[in-house]
Amino acid sequence: MAIEVFNRYEKKFLISEEVYHNIQGTLLENMELDKYNINNELYTISNIYYDTEDNALIRNSLSKPKYKEKLRLRAYGVPSHDDMVFLEIKKKVNGLVNKRRTSLKLDEAYEFVNTKKMPEIKDYMNKQVLNEQYYFLSRYDLSPKVYLAYDRIAYFGKDNHDLRISFDTNIRTRRCDLKLESGDHGDYLLSDGIWLMEVKAEKNIPLWVSKMLSENNIYSRSFSKYGNEYKAYLAKEIRKEKSSCLTFYLPALQQLTYQSQPQF
Repeated sequence: MAIEVFNRYEKKFLISEEVYHNIQGTLLENMELDKYNINNELYTISNIYYDTEDNALIRNSLSKPKYKEKLRLRAYGVPSHDDMVFLEIKKKVNGLVNKRRTSLKLDEAYEFVNTKKMPEIKDYMNKQVLNEQYYFLSRYDLSPKVYLAYDRIAYFGKDNHDLRISFDTNIRTRRCDLKLESGDHGDYLLSDGIWLMEVKAEKNIPLWVSKMLSENNIYSRSFSKYGNEYKAYLAKEIRKEKSSCLTFYLPALQQLTYQSQPQF
């Protein structure tokens, strides 16, 4: 069974693809590629994020509280209805990230979230995590809000598998057709050639990682994929509202302009 409970600290960095290639040699000296990155090929992770009608979970997250939580459904690639996926609760408390997830078939996951009824327990499910997710679902009236996918290459420490460094590119999102089986199309969240780097560790990061970051002028910053998608969505809605208001008042404005001109 895959690891289903994670407790670790995460640092995030936005870098260029060129910087990634500059540090790749150092990474390979100290780390091993994820088994899914055969021949340095990236693999795709796709997610559905759930939230309330008024987006309470992501709004709370963006306010940077000491405690925040979210629920997402995750797959590797584009799953079919009978494929295994992960339903995951992600919490962050004073900087420590806790993730608890269980395997489910895609249709089982949809049914669980939509009906809030516990599924029949199977060997591949984590009953304790399901109970926690059931409680989470009872507290919020959730619905699918955002599809978010990206291509990833990841490394694990050779001597310390608690150390993980991942790189995500081609982050794409959509707020329609919110089904994992519908494909990984969407609008790009970041400019072309910008990668999101994440350093994840249960304790302090090794000295060689700090040195690598310093030598390549890589500095940490706060970055949430869902959070930045939501901010982009809000900005788009504001632009639409302004455009709608202008269209509504345009005939009146044109009439006022005509009346203010001198008549001959």
